[in-house]
Amino acid sequence: MPLILTYTARTPIPIELDGVTPDRLAAIAHSEIQKLTVFEGNRKVTLGELFTISGDATDQQVIIQGDLSGVHWIGAGMRAGHLRVEGPAGRHLGSGLAGGVIEVSGSVQNWAGAEMRRGLIRISGNAGNCAGGALPGSIRGMTGGTLLIHGSCGDEAGLCMRRGLIAVAGSVGECAGRNLIAGTLVAAGPCARRAGAGMRRGTLVLAGGCTAELLPGFTFSGQLQLTIMRLLERRLQSLQFPLAGAALNRCQTIWRGDLASKGLGEILLPGDSVA
Repeated sequence: MPLILTYTARTPIPIELDGVTPDRLAAIAHSEIQKLTVFEGNRKVTLGELFTISGDATDQQVIIQGDLSGVHWIGAGMRAGHLRVEGPAGRHLGSGLAGGVIEVSGSVQNWAGAEMRRGLIRISGNAGNCAGGALPGSIRGMTGGTLLIHGSCGDEAGLCMRRGLIAVAGSVGECAGRNLIAGTLVAAGPCARRAGAGMRRGTLVLAGGCTAELLPGFTFSGQLQLTIMRLLERRLQSLQFPLAGAALNRCQTIWRGDLASKGLGEILLPGDSVA
């Protein structure tokens, strides 16, 4: 039986759940888990004051239930195991993820998967700004792993991303892939303006096209049916991600840029779109 944490607190003050991860809880006795300290604002409280706790985490399986929109840093720094979040979650979900799987039945706020290194995050709802991006003041975003967003996401998805895969089934906000160093960002829905601003390398697959013209730092590089699209389709199908292969196969128009930066990145758009 997995460890089940049911959120019972009723407080408008943000809760920071940093360090409460399956790999850490598996090595702690049940009686000690309740005594773990977390932050309610700037005040330390025990986990038992905020959650009812049942089951055990010896198999590194943890379920967190409730309206967690005011609970932040869920699964941050996690290295192994499986974490399921049943309900909406706050900021920094899975930030710095180094292994394991996080699944969310709901939407999450800003910085989901920020600076993650390995592992898988699956969000059934929407994500806020800077999904898979860099934390404030940092020069590196996501450096590995896979971030799947079954809804839409906000601005600056993949900010300073260096490696890994981000896939969004819905729309994507402004500045997607800004300062992208490497890696792949796929969007099935429409992408807002300034896509790929400052990108140096990497790939933006915008199957839903753009709602605005590309920045002047991007140049048309032709139309091709790329083999990589079939490989990407297989990868997403193996992950049971709802992005139709037909939409990916339409991405034949290649734009190179951003020439304002290193200029070796690429944006792939549907062949019938106008950049």
